[in-house]
Amino acid sequence: MYDSQGRNFSLSREKFVLLGGLWLAFMQGEPSAERTYRHVAFAVADEDLPACEARLRALGAEVKPPRPRVEGEGQSLYFYDFDNHLFELHTGTLEQRLARYAQG
Repeated sequence: MYDSQGRNFSLSREKFVLLGGLWLAFMQGEPSAERTYRHVAFAVADEDLPACEARLRALGAEVKPPRPRVEGEGQSLYFYDFDNHLFELHTGTLEQRLARYAQG
């Protein structure tokens, strides 16, 4: 993990984290006052989800319980950053989800 520690190379302090091959950039600022379900989702391999969860917990992220799912839709892990942004790591594909939804 990289932390700018007060040195500004961008518009604000920043932290960089590698998570499952993804580069996440977190910028310091005023957090959102309220939490919503609006979120950003990232696809991850099913076998990588446990390691991603362990890494997030080690970083102090607030990991939330998954929402109810229908079988065949894939697994999700939701977490908030320290500014109340909600993120999702999801193991299924769009094709899998639409195929499952088509079954009713």
